[in-house]
Amino acid sequence: MPTLRIALAQVNSTVGDISGNAAAVRRWSRQAADAGAHLVAFPEMMLTGYPIEDLVFRNSFVETSRRALTTLAADLAADGLGELAVVVGYVDADGPPAISADAVPGTGRRDASALLHRGAVVATYYKHHLPNYGVFDEDRYFEAGDTLTVVRLGGVDVALTVCEDIWQAGGPFTAARRAGVGLVVNINASPYELNKDDVRLALVQRRAVEAGAAVAFVNMVGGQDELVFDGDSMIVSAGGELLARTGQFSEELLVHDLELPEADTTPNASADPVEPVEEMRIARFDAGLVADLSGEPRAGGVAERIEDEAEIWSALVLGLRDYVDKNRFRSVVLGLSGGIDSAVVAAIAVDALGPERVTGVSLPSGYSSGHSRDDAADLAKRTGLDYRTEPIQPMVDTFLANMSLSGLAVENLQARVRGVILMALSNQEGHLVLTTGNKSELAVGYSTLYGDSVGGFNPLKDVPKTMVWQLARWRNTQGDPPIPENSITKAPSAELRPDQKDSDSLPDYEILDPIIKGYVDHDLGRDELIAAGNDPALVDRTLRMIDLAEYKRRQSAPGTKISGKAFGRDRRLPITNLFREGL
Repeated sequence: MPTLRIALAQVNSTVGDISGNAAAVRRWSRQAADAGAHLVAFPEMMLTGYPIEDLVFRNSFVETSRRALTTLAADLAADGLGELAVVVGYVDADGPPAISADAVPGTGRRDASALLHRGAVVATYYKHHLPNYGVFDEDRYFEAGDTLTVVRLGGVDVALTVCEDIWQAGGPFTAARRAGVGLVVNINASPYELNKDDVRLALVQRRAVEAGAAVAFVNMVGGQDELVFDGDSMIVSAGGELLARTGQFSEELLVHDLELPEADTTPNASADPVEPVEEMRIARFDAGLVADLSGEPRAGGVAERIEDEAEIWSALVLGLRDYVDKNRFRSVVLGLSGGIDSAVVAAIAVDALGPERVTGVSLPSGYSSGHSRDDAADLAKRTGLDYRTEPIQPMVDTFLANMSLSGLAVENLQARVRGVILMALSNQEGHLVLTTGNKSELAVGYSTLYGDSVGGFNPLKDVPKTMVWQLARWRNTQGDPPIPENSITKAPSAELRPDQKDSDSLPDYEILDPIIKGYVDHDLGRDELIAAGNDPALVDRTLRMIDLAEYKRRQSAPGTKISGKAFGRDRRLPITNLFREGL
């Protein structure tokens, strides 16, 4: 049986940086060739980055992607890498987009994969299954392919597929079995959510058995706006055995020798290289690759899985780092209250960027407790970030001397003065402002619009309050603890009035968070939430707060998605909406 040395390049691309992404393909292809690989596969949309959203409608963008592909093929050969087969994702087109008045059914924009060899584009494949749920809108952007591409490499028939093709039964993997391939290469941009790695492994194993072929699954790593990609690339045998697997949240080249069945060389009854198979046709190509092996056998190994808190923390760190770096911010600034949320955000920022790129500002008012100011200073000392104090009371007093305000208006005024100071520092010094509200607070609207909600990015946007505490305790066990114990153990408070506590306005978070998760993440209705054992009056109150806060969430900063359903892309509800559960 032939043996192919497979390399999976789990790498970080940037949306729109087509030349930079192509350069990354060349660098990682060199590493794969140096390792003796015959084939290296890169993630979905590697050349363009993913997701490209409405950029797909620009002819100039699509043409740049297509030109870059042919240029990349020539550049790889010029680099002396022509004998290496390179599978790379890009955007293609064989017609106007579907939204165009000139659209032709069966043509349009394509989420594509190409195999490059000896300076040429040997074969292309168009993604068949297009996801249209959660964060995905691919029916809006792409036309589905109807042909499975099979390329003969070193005596092995290799099928090309893209991401969602593996998440749905039938289609390309059924066609791959009928085509008798020995290997299916599946290139991915599969976003992270907690415990998705467990789902992926079982899925790849099922598809391998379905296709009767080994599966090489390569996934992107890195952050893109709200999404973060965790990698978790793997190779599974035709029988479903896990052979090799990368770690998560870091760039990596997985190299593994794979013994595969030799392609059937019996001439087809038809000379037509395109064969109809159920709903998909099969297009066959021969790359002419000779698979000689040299040196010691290579086994990619199986990376150990990490605990849930480590997964989430790594996702939040990577998501923030890439948002800051890819958007070319030099530093970040945030308000340090001494509370748990700002402490965790500061720790994430320092882990992501280093203390020299993080500025924390204490913004005390007349209601700020001494222990809160001490806790903020303690965190700054522990992490080494740039720490400043900007008292807000004189500015608040100036407003109150010129306006007659009381109650909630005065509380919100304090939050808005803090927001003004942070945005002024952003304008003056070029920082990105980080906002620190967690998912629980965003859900029920427990924030001040244009106050504590100001900022360009929110690392905790998809993190419930109870998980914030959990992450803080976990992070403090990983080396020197950055978060003061008092920030973790004291009762949460906005400190906008004397002796204020979150519990004055909200139920305990241990009670509140499960209701939010049921309603927001799982779309449970009032009756279902009550049937789960929740107090009816509390359910009614919580659902009303969540519904009324939609206008605030629509204006909130982006933040890293870690759950099955995050605010933003995942959950799209009208602001003007009079439907209420139970009425």
